[in-house]
Order: sequence, then C-alpha cells, then structure tokens
Amino acid sequence: MLGNPPFVGKTYMTDEQRSDMQAVCGHLPAWGLLDYVTAWYFKAGQYIQGTHIVVGFVSTNSISQGEQVGLLWNELLPRYHLKIHFAHRTFPWESEARGKAHVHVVIIGFANFDTDNKRIYEYEAASVAAVYDRRERTLRTAVSNRRSTNSRRSQTAATETVTVTTARNISPYLVEGSDVVVLSRSKPIGDVPAIVNGSKQVDGGFLVLTDQEKMELLAENPAVKKFIRPFLGSEEFIKGISRWCLWLVDASPTDIRNNDALRRRVEGVRQFRLKSKKAKTRESAETPTLFGEIRPIATDFLAIPEVSSERRQYIPIGFLAPSIVPSNKIQVVPDATLFHFGVLSSAMHMAWVRQVTGRLKSDYSYSAKIVYNNYPWPLSPSEKQREAVEAAAQGVLEARAGFPNATLADLYDPLAMPPALRTAHERLDRAVERCYRPEPFASDRQRVEFLFALYERLTAPLVAATKPKRRKAE
Repeated sequence: MLGNPPFVGKTYMTDEQRSDMQAVCGHLPAWGLLDYVTAWYFKAGQYIQGTHIVVGFVSTNSISQGEQVGLLWNELLPRYHLKIHFAHRTFPWESEARGKAHVHVVIIGFANFDTDNKRIYEYEAASVAAVYDRRERTLRTAVSNRRSTNSRRSQTAATETVTVTTARNISPYLVEGSDVVVLSRSKPIGDVPAIVNGSKQVDGGFLVLTDQEKMELLAENPAVKKFIRPFLGSEEFIKGISRWCLWLVDASPTDIRNNDALRRRVEGVRQFRLKSKKAKTRESAETPTLFGEIRPIATDFLAIPEVSSERRQYIPIGFLAPSIVPSNKIQVVPDATLFHFGVLSSAMHMAWVRQVTGRLKSDYSYSAKIVYNNYPWPLSPSEKQREAVEAAAQGVLEARAGFPNATLADLYDPLAMPPALRTAHERLDRAVERCYRPEPFASDRQRVEFLFALYERLTAPLVAATKPKRRKAE
C-alpha cells in the first residue's frame, strides 16, 4: 500500500478535514494537535491487521519531530502492533506546480509484523539550511556566469544523494533505537537549572513601546524613565531590534496618579482586559499596572529564543542582565553557568533540538517541556571535562564580542558566520562530545542515536510504549 496524503498542518485544516480527524482520531484527548496525514496512519493500522501488507506513506516530517511524536506513535504502535520497516529521513519535496510551497517530508513504511530487514535512508541535503544555502550559491553562480541551467542540475543531483543503512529497530524519530518517545515533562531529567518562560504582557499594546513611543513619552514626562526597560522576544533578541516596556512593578499609587501618560496607558490595559473572553484575563484587569504573567528575574540569566530559523547551525543563545525583561517568546534559565551555556550551544544539543522540537512553519519552536526538560545531559563529566566546556564556551562569547556591531542574526547566518566564531563553536562541540564519550561523532544521526539510548537509560520504563510480542514475517 502506497500513499501521498495531503500535507495539511493542524492550523490549516478545513472544517471538513477537521471533521475527518475527529472521526478517525477522536479517541485521543489531544487529537487536535495532530497533522491531517496522521489519520491515514490510523486507518492503515486498522486495515492491515492480521496481514503481511506493508504500508508506505509520504508524510509531513512534523510527525517524526516535536510533540506529535509522542501523541501519534505512543498510541499507534501498541494499538495496532506495528513496526517501522523503512524510513526515508527528511528531504525536500519539490512541486513543479506554480505557487506550490516548498515542503520537507519523510517516507515511512510500516506493517503489522516485524522484520530483520529494516532500512534507513539518509539524504545529504536533508536540512533546510543546506537547501537554502545551496539555492543562494546557485543564484550567485547563475548571475555571474549565466549558466543557471547547469547550476540547477547540480542542485537537484545534490539533493538526491542518499545513504542507506540497516537497523535493528527504527524508532518513531526515524533513527536506530527503541520505540521510546519523548513526552512532555515539567522538570528536567538531569541535575540542571529549571527553565521558565519570560513574562507575558496581555496588555493590548499599552505597556509596550517602540523607540518613537519611548521618545514621545519621555518628552511628555521625563520622570517615566525609571519605569522603562528593554523588552525582548525572540526576534528582538536575535535581530537586535529595540523594543521597550513599562515595568511598573515598583511604581507607587502616587507615581501612577500624578502622571497623565501612565494613567492613560494603565487605563488602556484595564479596558483591554475587561473586554476579553477569558475569565483569567478579565480578572487581571484589577492589576492593570502589571503584566498578565510576570516573572521578575534578579540575576543574569540565559536566554533561549523560542522561535529561530532552521537555517542556522546553532540556535543563538546568550546571557542577559536582569534589567532586561524577556517576553514569553524567550525561554529563561536563571541559574545557568558557562557549562550550561556551552552544552546548550553545542552540536550535541542541536542534534537533539532538530529531532524533537516542534516547528513554526520550518523554524524551530523551542519547547521547555519537550526539548530542554528531556535533554540527556552528560551523566558524570569530570572536573577537567567541565572546565574544557567552560573555556570553549567563553571562547564562543569572546568570538562574538569581536564583532560588536553585528547582531546574532548576522553572526549565525550560514553565509556570514565569521571564521573565528565557527572555529570557536567547533572547539566547543568537541569539548561537549568528550563529556559523553571519547570518540567523536561523525554525524547528527549518530549524536541523536546516542542521546536517545542515554535518554532511555535515564527514563525507562517511564516513557516506553507497550511492547507486545510481534510475529516475524513468514
């Protein structure tokens, strides 16, 4: 059985498609988080019971990444006694139709029986970053030598380079490993600092200021200056965009009453919240001087942007001062050290991110409960190993500091990344890897397979799907 179901994500379904999903997957409490393609998996699982039919579907790659993996496969595999027989890991699916979006897909083959002939297909240009970089190089070559046809042919050939390996078992993440899946977790599995969201204003825009609004407010009343703080979300943090907020935590009633500009904005917040359909938001109208969700931070903290481009080899993270207010689009690690910064900035952690994080379009959507809290940190690094990571992490920060006018977006652009920063990250990658094992890892897939084996050791038997005995093919 072969199929190419529609590539429709959870937020883009028609009413008819959503009705289909409810009919097929309605037995799952969180079925609304699944992509449309997953209905084909459930129907196929029912259809092939007691047979030797092998199913192969082209699918959105999101079903082997992020939160959907736990929701889908933790239900699908044990319910229908399925095993994955072959997997084509992420590759670009090109459509020749005009206006069709460029998407990334997987092909997954599964059956109601086990086999010793399991295969994983790995594509050389699987990542969006590699594809985009190749496109940019192709365009530049085409402009310079007018040989765009040959350039496009080279691009196509590169995306078709594939390596096939056998596997004892193929996990739902399409790597060699067990059927264990990563589920949402409220606390880290390792002995590391807790992670929290930044503050969420819920204000109708009245507590947030652009550069121009800040200047106008200060011109009207300079005394407001003590209440204005930098306010950063993912985009502001990465791209160096200025945004400000009114942080009125320490403002006295007199401060508010004697300042017409503040009174107008606070009243705007109150009216906005009173009109909300959410009871919690209406209740917060009683405290209009405060953010809807407020998390003050007293010390320097590590900031991880919730949303960042998949083009980058590393998610740009960094330390920020407590005077800066992170929005809810920033994940905050208040008690992080250089060692934590180093591990989270490494190729090991990024391999984990690419495999388990959710996506916003194709961008990373970093989840504290899925990515950070489930990450298998090095078990018992020696003092020497920790010091090596810290030194290499400091090297990354110093390499960044060498370009004071560059934003993180500039520094981590695949085409513009300075050689000094790239070299510093390579040193950090090796220092972190030595905390896991002496031998270097040759690929992200090796890193992921190692991390999942470690994850299973740390969590088993808590997250393993039920594993009934399956019959082999006759």
